[in-house]
Amino acid sequence: MKPRVTTSTDAHQRSLTLAAALMIVFGLAEVVTGFTHNFLGLITSQNESAMYASVALGVFYFVSGWLSLTKRKWAATLAIVLLSADVIGRIAMVVTGLFPVDSFRQTFAIIAGTVIAIVFAIYRS
Repeated sequence: MKPRVTTSTDAHQRSLTLAAALMIVFGLAEVVTGFTHNFLGLITSQNESAMYASVALGVFYFVSGWLSLTKRKWAATLAIVLLSADVIGRIAMVVTGLFPVDSFRQTFAIIAGTVIAIVFAIYRS
């Protein structure tokens, strides 16, 4: 019996699966943050607008991950659109003050989280 040879397609599919799983986890974390306004010491504003916006962005992230697990082209396209909406939403939350940028840690976390979403969108495309 010959050993199975791993192809670049197999490796790419595994890496897409890992990226999708991370998007799902990050999306769930963002939903939780929307309701609690706190995640590992990072905060959102304590108002309903921040809650709805953060939960919506978390759902976008979660659904993007879930769609990325499929092999359908329309799902990949929709995942990219949702990740783009997540990035735009994060920027809007900063501009409107729903994501406070009053400390280095907070600012770094927002930038890092947004860059990660951009990387997922580019990788997914």
